[in-house]
Amino acid sequence: MELRTYQPHYARECAQLFYETVHRACAGDYTPAQLDAWAPARRDLALWNQSFLGHDSIIAVEQGRLAAFGDMLPDGYLDRLYVHWAFQRRGIAGALCDCLEWNCAAPLLRVHASRTARPFFEGRGYRLVRAQLVERNGVLLENFVMEKHISPSYTKDRPIA
Repeated sequence: MELRTYQPHYARECAQLFYETVHRACAGDYTPAQLDAWAPARRDLALWNQSFLGHDSIIAVEQGRLAAFGDMLPDGYLDRLYVHWAFQRRGIAGALCDCLEWNCAAPLLRVHASRTARPFFEGRGYRLVRAQLVERNGVLLENFVMEKHISPSYTKDRPIA
């Protein structure tokens, strides 16, 4: 697996990966209507790209294919972390998360984790703050506000993508 800095030509592939992953990997935790609201089939690629460019955004490439992407804001908010369903359970999400966390100078990391992703973040030391209902395209979905405090001694000497 190779981690790379996000580039605009990945926007379409990231949008497709997002759609396929949400609809396949999260199908056991959300209804079809919730999945459609969360990850609609059509996405404004210009806005999607602009969002990635405004964040610390990285991708993972495995076997020549886009396997995952993630992005974090400077204030420590982990906005997106998605691994294509065919590449899950190989450590890719952890590698992306490691890179994003090491790159971030904020002392508090936050994420709004889905039901599907909550165990992953708990395993990384994030603690549950609260459950919440969010509205996406007129449909309510449950997710979880989680946070992780970073100690001042947290090492920052790892290579960054």
